[in-house]
Amino acid sequence: MADIAPILHIISPLRHVSPFDVNMAVDAGYTTILPYSGVTLDEVGDLTQDMMFSRHPDAAPRTGLFIGGKDAGLALDMANKAKSVLFPPFEISVFVDPAGSFTTAAAMVAEVELKLRPTRPEGLKGVKVQVYGATGVVGGIAGVIAAQAGAQVTLVSHRDIEAVETKARDFKQRFGVDLASATGKSEDGKRALVTDVEVVLACGRAGVEILSADVLAEAKHLKVAADVNAVPPSGIAGIDAHANGTPLAHGALGIGALTIGHLKYRVQHELLERMRVAPSAMTIGFEDAFLLARSLTA
Repeated sequence: MADIAPILHIISPLRHVSPFDVNMAVDAGYTTILPYSGVTLDEVGDLTQDMMFSRHPDAAPRTGLFIGGKDAGLALDMANKAKSVLFPPFEISVFVDPAGSFTTAAAMVAEVELKLRPTRPEGLKGVKVQVYGATGVVGGIAGVIAAQAGAQVTLVSHRDIEAVETKARDFKQRFGVDLASATGKSEDGKRALVTDVEVVLACGRAGVEILSADVLAEAKHLKVAADVNAVPPSGIAGIDAHANGTPLAHGALGIGALTIGHLKYRVQHELLERMRVAPSAMTIGFEDAFLLARSLTA
């Protein structure tokens, strides 16, 4: 099978396929990459069948479908649609990572576990976690991963609570996880929220401070805070992009965007490489990304 050329098809519901994903695929060894933009959910089945039936069954594992975009729910629905039309011996590989969010969320939670490990060998089990920017594609999945790891997760919205309640219901249906909901529209609201939090995941818009130093001063039980924002100002006061265990108030540790990003790159790169050379078709989601991220930080 080594002489069969690998092909990666990248689909996105957006106007453009992400250049980031194309670059990652090239760095992982793909030389034939086909982008498809503006793809609707209804089109995924036919496109997938064109990918699988146009090559000999021996080439099926060398045919990959990467699903991008910026909507986790839609990407997961697209993956389910693609998988629903696969059957032996034509199964191709499917990798879901909209806006790099699944690999980013996996890296974020794995880095948090790493910082918790010296004092909490059980990791996130029973830990109170708050996810800020939870309506975004990274925040929601980071919350799911943390909940699956045993954490007590609250999704926090800077707008009305309905936005995160809707997401929590969707993830409960998809993954069977219980996620609490809260709103933190004001500084006073955030101060009240953080009084008993142990881990904070900041996944908000770039260049927007979510948690100020005054708010962090009230987080007396905080152990780890992680921020995926690489654009100044930081999403969490006192955490710059390079932070990797930076001391914060009350002995908490801060993790910055570049520390998370470095692990995210390794995870996405290795998963793409695995898919390119796999002897049989693979299905890759955030669960697989988290398992790999954990192993890379062990």
